[in-house]
Amino acid sequence: MGDHQSNNHAARRMAQGLGWFSLGLGAAELLAPKAVGRFLGMEEHTELLRAYGAREIVAGVGILAQKDPTPWMWARVGGDVLDIGTLAMGLGRSNPQRSNVGIALAAVAGVTALDVLCARSLGHDRQRPSSRLRDYSSRSGLPRSPEEMRGAARDLETPSNMRTPEAMRAYPVA
Repeated sequence: MGDHQSNNHAARRMAQGLGWFSLGLGAAELLAPKAVGRFLGMEEHTELLRAYGAREIVAGVGILAQKDPTPWMWARVGGDVLDIGTLAMGLGRSNPQRSNVGIALAAVAGVTALDVLCARSLGHDRQRPSSRLRDYSSRSGLPRSPEEMRGAARDLETPSNMRTPEAMRAYPVA
C-alpha cells in the first residue's frame, strides 16, 4: 500500500472512531442532560446539552454513513467550538464544579485537535487528483496546431441544398 493510500486509510479509520465517539457522547448528552449538567455545575443548560447531544449524533451518523466523511468532520469541529464556548461559561468562581469544567475543556480541546487533524487529512485527499485521470489541459481540440488550421475553411463550398433560416440571413447591402 502506498504512502498516500495508508494516510487515507488512517484518516478514514480515525474518522470512524470519532464518528462512534460522537454517537456515544451524543447519547449521553441527549439521554442524561441533567446528569451531565450536574457534573459540570451547569444544570440550567439542560436543554442546550440535549440539543448538543442531538448535534453529536447527527455528526456521528453522517461520518459513519457517508462515503465522504469530510464535511461531517468539519461539522464536528464547528460543534467543538460551540462546546468550548459553552464550557467556558462554567469556569466562573460561582460554579462549585469548575474543576470538572476544566477537565471537560481539556478533553474537548484534545478531541478538537483530533477532529481538525482528521478533517484536514480527509480534505487533502479530496483535493488530490486521481492518478487514473488523464491530463488533457494541453489539448486544443483541433486535429492540427492552430497555425496549421488557420484558413482551412476558406476553400469550403457551401452545399447548394443548405438553406439559411430567414432570421439568420444577412441584410441586403444598399
